Amino acid sequence: SITRERTEVILQGTSSLDPNDPTAVWEEFEFKCKPGDLKRRPCLISPYHYRLDWLMWFAAFQTYEQNEWIIHLAGKLLAQEEETLSLLATNPFAGRDPP
Repeated sequence: SITRERTEVILQGTSSLDPNDPTAVWEEFEFKCKPGDLKRRPCLISPYHYRLDWLMWFAAFQTYEQNEWIIHLAGKLLAQEEETLSLLATNPFAGRDPP
């Protein structure tokens, strides 16, 4: 069975030097098929799934300690690793300094 409510893990970054600053602008890394922007059309690729998007769904049911890979993913996004960024739909920091 599936749940009635869906919890999502959202990965964001900021260019602010002080991430605790209330004026810091946080920008979301958008995935190819994972729910995100409500204005975006849903992705349908049945019966297959994008593996990273699928793993992100299950990561929302547990803690990051149970999904250590998500810490490595965040590190690769911070480092702007091209191979990792190719798994995403958008990189809000493309052409700019990394978050």
